[in-house]
Order: sequence, then C-alpha cells, then structure tokens
Amino acid sequence: MKITKLETFIVPPRWLFLKIETDEGIVGWGEPVIEGRAATVETAVQELSEYLIGKDPLRIEDHWQVMYRGGFYRGGPILMSAISGIDQALWDIKGKYYNTPVYQLLGGACRDSIRVYSWIGGDRPSDVGEAAKKAVEAGFTAVKMNATEELQIIDSYEKVDQAVSRIAAIREAVGYNVGVGVDFHGRVHKPMAKILVKELESFRPMFIEEPVLPENNEALRDIANATHIPIATGERMFSRWDFKKLFEDGYADIIQPDLSHAGGITECKKIASMAEAYDVALAPHCPLGPIALASCLHLDATSYNAFIQEQSLGIHYNQGSDLLDYLVDRSVFEYKDGYVNIPQAPGLGITINEDHVRKMAEQGHNWRNPIWRHKDGTIAEW
Repeated sequence: MKITKLETFIVPPRWLFLKIETDEGIVGWGEPVIEGRAATVETAVQELSEYLIGKDPLRIEDHWQVMYRGGFYRGGPILMSAISGIDQALWDIKGKYYNTPVYQLLGGACRDSIRVYSWIGGDRPSDVGEAAKKAVEAGFTAVKMNATEELQIIDSYEKVDQAVSRIAAIREAVGYNVGVGVDFHGRVHKPMAKILVKELESFRPMFIEEPVLPENNEALRDIANATHIPIATGERMFSRWDFKKLFEDGYADIIQPDLSHAGGITECKKIASMAEAYDVALAPHCPLGPIALASCLHLDATSYNAFIQEQSLGIHYNQGSDLLDYLVDRSVFEYKDGYVNIPQAPGLGITINEDHVRKMAEQGHNWRNPIWRHKDGTIAEW
C-alpha cells in the first residue's frame, strides 16, 4: 500500500482537516492546525507531503521520525501541528487496514469511557452560574471557565474579586459535586497568580490551568507552594522534550498535550507514558474538531492516567459550525452522565461527511484570536 495524495481543507469555525489517500482506496483523516495559523500549518503539511507520497502509510513511527528529525530545524507549533495531523490520518488508515480501532493497535483499552467537561463563560466570562447550571442539566458533571479577563503583571484586587465571584456563582448554582476547572489561560502573571490561587482555594476547583505561560514554567514552583489546588498545563508544549523538564521539576499535577499540536497520537502516547511514570494525570487539550477529539479518545483509552477529556461541543468559538456537523454518524460522541464512550469502529472510529467538508471549505475561515490591550496601551495576554 502506498500514499498517493494529501489534501487539506480549511473549514469553519477555525479548523484545518487533512485527507490522506492510498492506492488501495483506504483513506485517513487528520486535523493539523494551530488556531489562528491554519494556512501556515497547511503549507507545512504540503512541504511534508513531498516526502510522504509513494511511501507505505503503515510505517508510522518511521515517518514520524523522518518528519521530525529530517529537518535541521525542528519542533515548535507549526511543524509539530503539521506532523500531528499527518500522524492522526496515518493511524486512521492503519486501523482501517487491519479493521480495528486505533486503540487496539496501541495496546488495547484500559477503560471503556472517559469523563468529559463543558466550556462555559467565553473569553470574557459572564453568566457562568447560569451556564454551569445548563451544562449540568445537559448531563455534564464538570465544567471549565476562563478565570479572568486581561490582567497586568501587578493588577488590582478588584479583578481578583471579580474572578472569585464567578466561581462562587458556579458553586451557588450547582454545588460542590460538580468539577470546575479554572483556566488562567496564560493571562495571569506570577505575582497575581499567587494571590488568585489562594483566593480560589476554598471553592475547591478541580484544577487551575496554565497559571503562567509555559515559557515561565519555573514559576510553577512558587504557585505550587502557595496552593493545594492541582496545577494543569501543557497545551502550548509540543513534544516530549518540552515536557521533560516539567516532569523533572515536579510542580505540575496534570498535563494537557494537544493531539493536534504535540505530534499526534504517536508523540502524545509517549508523553502520557512519561507522565504516568511521574504520577502526573493526563487531560488532553481539545477545543477543536471531531478528528482531534476522536484521536484524543483513543489515547485516553490506552492511558491509565487519563482522567478527563476536553471537548468543544457548544464552545463559544464554534458558533455557526460545530463539532458534530462534520460527521455522518453524530451519535459516536454521545455524552451520557458526563462520560463519552471510546469509538469502536475501525481507525479513528468516525466517518467524516466529506461532502460537507468540501462545501464548508469553499467558505473557509480566517480566524484570529482577539488582540487585547490594557488601559495604558500595552498588549495584553489573550
């Protein structure tokens, strides 16, 4: 079997899909994208396709190593996202070739389902109490929200109080049996993070996410020493080498590699195994599309330390074009009692509605994250 064609589709709301074809008629789908840089990643996929055309798609590990090590310059969000989507599509092909779900090729499942959470509140969180209540009524047992709007390195206690009032509103609305993830989104610098984590502690968050930017991970030591809340990070880390020091330092409790950014199924399986050796939990980042989510679920199925899965159904980014719109069988991601079953069909276990993909690719997108500024005119972290 040989790879004959790689075809990309920029589709709304902010995704890039990849279709890999073979000379035996088996096709695989991947999701190689960095949010806001879809066209750049698309170009990287096209560059890598020059190597892949004519190759055996089943030699996934070798292709991964060549795509990563074959260039003098390696790593980073663009190249790793391109590799990620290609890797997902190759696993999809391999599963279909052997007529088995991908998780069976990764060693078999250690779980049948995994807990999922729902996003609430948007970029500038509001009405989170009511939104949490609606999520619980829809069957979710966990939610996640952005903690704050923009914060300067040293900012006011008024903004801290606003963040605290939001999580207080959630607890008032749904009680303490619902998990609440609080995403600092890299918006909070170390001085304010130390204050905020102490103020939030009494509300028993499930975790705090990315309390500082990954380039400032050394600050996790001070934050960890200031709180008992589990610390999650990793969505902006792109390989096992990026995660290595994080594990060695020992201040992260949960890692969140993104299977569309951190080298796909092949690399994230290795990162997950490294985390298990350090007694660190896994919660893959996935505010993306159906191919990325399916890939995550196969990793979750084979990773003992996976405990919850992000998913984008109804997320504020998806207005007008949502997770299930691109699937032939929408029931594959049917959430029940806050859990989703691991897909059982061959490959990634989903059937992409290619006609809809092509239709929406004609519309495309040019999604960019917002640019925020502080009152003094300086750029703010989004």
